[in-house]
Amino acid sequence: MEQPEIQLSDAAAKRVGTIAAKQGKPAILRLSVEGGGCSGFQYKFGLAEDIDDDDTKAENDGVTLVVDAVSLDLVRGCVVDYVESLGGAAFRVENPNAAAGCGCGSSFAV
Repeated sequence: MEQPEIQLSDAAAKRVGTIAAKQGKPAILRLSVEGGGCSGFQYKFGLAEDIDDDDTKAENDGVTLVVDAVSLDLVRGCVVDYVESLGGAAFRVENPNAAAGCGCGSSFAV
């Protein structure tokens, strides 16, 4: 079976669904990659109003994760998870393309 291009974990889907319901928005999480951060690139998350034609999407329990075509090259094969720990709670990207990361978990290099 071919590996999906992007995946949304159960925990992340549940959290996005909760946030979207509170804000009265569609349960669509957009992941994009921008230049900058400690290691060269950084992840950016936000709720999206709609899905663009060139977006790649993954669905889990009625929640959709979308990634634009440019960002997809840097996160192909990733899993977006939601992790709660003593240090706080955050969305985390498990990115097989990242050659290096940083302590904050939101920045990476390829």
